[in-house]
Amino acid sequence: MMPADDHSPDASVPDTVMGEHAASPADVSPAETSPADPPFPVDRAGLTPMMQRYLEVKDQHPAAILFFRMGDFYELFYEDAKVAARILGLTLTSRDKNSENPVPMAGFPYHALTGYLQKMIRAGHRVAICEQVEDPKAAKGMVKREVTQIVTPGTLTDDSLLDPRETNLLAAILPGKSHSGLAWLELSTGRFICATLPASQIHDELARLQPAEVLTPERSREDLTIARIRLGAWAVTERPPWAYRPEEAHRLLLDQFGVATLEGFGFTGNSSSTTQTTIEPGIIAAGALLEYVRETQKSQLIHLSRLEPYEPTQHLLIDESTRRSLELTRTLRSNQREGSLLWAIDQTVTPMGARLLLEWLSNPLKERTAIEARLNAVSELVVDLRTTQSLQEILKTGYDIQRLTARIGTGRATPRDLVSLTRTLSLLPQIKARLAGRRSTLLNELEAKIDLHQDLREAIEAALVDEPPLNLTEGGAIRPGFDAQLDEWRDLARGGKEWMAAYQAEEVRRTGIANLKVGFNRVFGFYLECSASQADKVPPEYIRKQTLKNYERYITPALKEYEDKVLQAESRSIALEQQLFSELRQKVSSRAAELRGTAESLAVLDVLCSFAILATRRQYVRPEIASEPVLDIRQGRHPVLDQLLPTGGFVPNDIRLGGSNGLIQLITGPNMAGKSTYIRQAALLTILTQIGSFVPAESARIGLADRIFARVGASDELGRGQSTFMVEMTETARILHSATASSLVILDEIGRGTSTYDGISLAWAITEFLHDAVGCRTFFATHYHELTQLSASLKSVMNWNVAVREQNDDVVFMHQIVPGAADKSYGIHVGRLAGLPGVVLDRAREILKVLEAEQTDHLSQDPAKSRLPARKTRRSREQQLTLFELAEHPILEKIRQLDVHGMSLEAAWQELARLRSELSP
Repeated sequence: MMPADDHSPDASVPDTVMGEHAASPADVSPAETSPADPPFPVDRAGLTPMMQRYLEVKDQHPAAILFFRMGDFYELFYEDAKVAARILGLTLTSRDKNSENPVPMAGFPYHALTGYLQKMIRAGHRVAICEQVEDPKAAKGMVKREVTQIVTPGTLTDDSLLDPRETNLLAAILPGKSHSGLAWLELSTGRFICATLPASQIHDELARLQPAEVLTPERSREDLTIARIRLGAWAVTERPPWAYRPEEAHRLLLDQFGVATLEGFGFTGNSSSTTQTTIEPGIIAAGALLEYVRETQKSQLIHLSRLEPYEPTQHLLIDESTRRSLELTRTLRSNQREGSLLWAIDQTVTPMGARLLLEWLSNPLKERTAIEARLNAVSELVVDLRTTQSLQEILKTGYDIQRLTARIGTGRATPRDLVSLTRTLSLLPQIKARLAGRRSTLLNELEAKIDLHQDLREAIEAALVDEPPLNLTEGGAIRPGFDAQLDEWRDLARGGKEWMAAYQAEEVRRTGIANLKVGFNRVFGFYLECSASQADKVPPEYIRKQTLKNYERYITPALKEYEDKVLQAESRSIALEQQLFSELRQKVSSRAAELRGTAESLAVLDVLCSFAILATRRQYVRPEIASEPVLDIRQGRHPVLDQLLPTGGFVPNDIRLGGSNGLIQLITGPNMAGKSTYIRQAALLTILTQIGSFVPAESARIGLADRIFARVGASDELGRGQSTFMVEMTETARILHSATASSLVILDEIGRGTSTYDGISLAWAITEFLHDAVGCRTFFATHYHELTQLSASLKSVMNWNVAVREQNDDVVFMHQIVPGAADKSYGIHVGRLAGLPGVVLDRAREILKVLEAEQTDHLSQDPAKSRLPARKTRRSREQQLTLFELAEHPILEKIRQLDVHGMSLEAAWQELARLRSELSP
C-alpha cells in the first residue's frame, strides 16, 4: 500500500494530447495543434441560434476538434476549420464572408466521416462528434444537437479505424516515488487490467503494451516518469487531479461492476471503506481510466464486466531495449511487422488469435506447469493434423466476436453486427465436437468454456432478417412476423396494397370511370388518375391537383386521410423497429461476459492451432523444459532467417550452455560471420519455448529464464542527450543490477563505443562480474581477442568462435559456431566483401603489417599472472588492432621537466624548436 503523498497530482490544466502520434510541424503549426483557445466572439447575441449552439458545445470540449452535424454534412468552424483544412485536405472557406469578421469554415459529407475521423486521430487529435439527436422533420425550431462520442487514439471501437490483428490499448498511470499504478484497457474487446509496480518498471511495461494513448495526472514536467513517457511513441493525455482521487476512483469501479468489493477479482485490501492511504495505486489508475472512458464514450459500457490483476512475477520479463534488439514484434530499422519474430511464427486465421499471439509473445510465461499445458496441447494438435486444419478452416469463417461484443456493450452495434455474431455462434457446435475427448487438459478446458449460446442465437435469428440493411434507420431489419404491430404499420407504410385495391375498385364502381386508378408520387402523395376524356364523370368531391396531356389527377378527403395514416405508420414502424432492436441488443449485451469467455477460448484455440501448423510446416520440435539453467539445442535455426532465406540457405548451429558447458560463452570471430545471429537465436528459442511453441531445431532442452537481457547493436538516444556509448553503458549497468542466476544475458560487442583499452577493460570486468556475482547464462560476442584469456581463470567461461575456411587468398565464412578461440579477425576481408576499392584494401594491408610489427616490438615480455586484464606477451601477427601502444620516448622526460609557467612565450617557442630538431631524422 502506498502513502497518500506518493500519488498526489498537482496543478490543473485542460486535457491535452501529445506525443509522436501528433501531426508533424511540417503539417500543422503549433497554434493548430492546440485548439483549446480559439478566437471566439465575446458578444454572441448577434449570432444565429445554430452558431450559438456550436459555441456552447465547443466551450464544453475545448481540447477536441468538433465535428458539428448540419444536415448531410459535418461542419468545422474557427481554428478547428483551419486544422481540418490542413490535416484533412479540406477547402477552407468562410461563413459571413462579407462581414467584418468572417468565420473560417470547412466541412465534408456525413457518409465520409470514417475516413476523415481516421486521419484526425492519426494526427494525434481528440474528436468530439456532435450529432442531430432528433428527426429534423419532427423538430420544433432548431434541431437538437448533442455530443454523442469523443474519439481519441486509445478509445477506438469502430472496425474501420482499427487494425484487426493489432491491439489498441488505452493506458493510465499514477506515478509514485517507489511504486506506481498502471492500468490498461482494450475498449474494442473489453479487457481491463491493472497492477501496482515498482516505478522503475513502468516504462518497460508501456513498451510491452504499446498503448495508443497514455493518461497521466497533471503535474510538473520535472517528474522523471512522466518525462520518460513523453519521449515514448505514445499520445499522452493529461487528466485533472480529481480523476485520481482514490475514493472516487474506487467507487467508480465498484459501480461499473456492480459489486461491493474488488476482492472477488483478486484484489485484496481495497474495500469500500478504505481511505486514501490503503487503496493501491493500480486501482486508482484503473478508476481514472474508467472515468475517462465514460466521459468520452457517452454510452453504456456493459462489456466492461471485470478488472483483472496483473502479476509480472508470473511472466518472463523483457525490457524495452531487449524487445527492440530482438525484434520480437517489429523490426529495429524499419519498425515493420514483416521480418519480426511475430511475423515469422504467425499462422493464426482469426483477428482474435492474432492479437492473442501478439500478447503471448510480448508477455511469455515463467511458470512451468502453464507452459507444459500449452506444449501438450500443441503436441496433440500436431499428431492429429487433419483435425487441426479442420478447426482452422472453421475458425476462419467466423467473425471477430471480441470486438462485436464490445460494440454491443457500448450500444453501437448494428443489425449486421448481431447477424455476424449469430453466424459465428452457429460454428461452435462443430468446434466443440472436434475438441471432445482430448487428452490435453488445456484443450479440454477450452471445450468446456465454449458456450453454444443457443438461446441468444435463436433470439437473434428469430428477430432479424438474414441480410439486414447497413443502417437501422433504413428499416427492414426486423424479420416479418416477429411483431404484429410492426407488420401492420409496415403494411400501411408500404401503401397498403389491399386497401388501395379495394378503394380503387369502389371508386370505379361508384363513378363509372373504368380506367380510374390510384397512384403515388413524392410531390402530391396519393392521387386518383383518369384519362382526360373521362373527366366529365369525376364527382364534385374530387379535387384537381394536376393536369397532364392525356390525364387528370385528383385527390379526395378519404385518400388524404389514408395518406396521413401511411406517413405516420412509416415513422412509427421505424421507431418501433429501433425499439425492438434496442431490446434485442440489450439482451445480447447482458451476456457480454459469457460471450467474452467464448471469444477468448476461440482465440486460444486459434493460437494453439497456429503453433501446430507452424511446427509441421517448418519442422519445429517440442522443447524439453529443464529444471536447471541450460541451453542444449541441436541444429537450431534462427526462426526469422530460416523463413526469409531459401530452403537450405540457413546454416543450423548447436547451442550448448550451462552445466559442463559453462555458463558464459565468449564468442570471437570476424564480423558478418554469424555471431550476432547465433546469440539472438538462443534468446528467440528461449522465448518461443516460454510462450508454449515448438522451436526450429532437431532437439532442444531449455531451462526457463526469469528475465532476458539483450545488449546488441548501437544507437544514439539524442532525445535524452545520450551518445551511443552512454546508451550502451546504461543498458549494461541495468543488466548487471537486475540479472539473476535464472536470467539469460545476450551481449554483443560491449565496449566498442570507446577506445580499445577502455573497451577491453570494461568488457573484462563485466564478464568477471557476471561470472562471480550473478552466475547466469550469458552469450558474449566480442571482437576483443584478449578476453579469451578469461577461460583460464574463470571456470564457467568457455571460448567459442565462428568457423572460417581459407582457400588460397580467399576466406569463406562457414556460419558455424565451434569450440575454441578465434585467432584472426579478417576485418580487411570484410571490407572487400563490402566493396571497398582495391587500392584502399592494398594500402590497408601495408599499414596492418607495419602496425603489427611495431606493436610486437613495443609489447611487454611478461604476461599477467593475476585475473586483471594484462596485455599479452606477444601477439599473433595475424591479429588486427584498432589502436596500439607506444614505448616510452626519452624526449617525454625532457618535456616533463620544462617549467612551462615560468617560461616566456619566446623561450617556449625556442624550446619547442629544439625538441623538434631532436625528433628530426
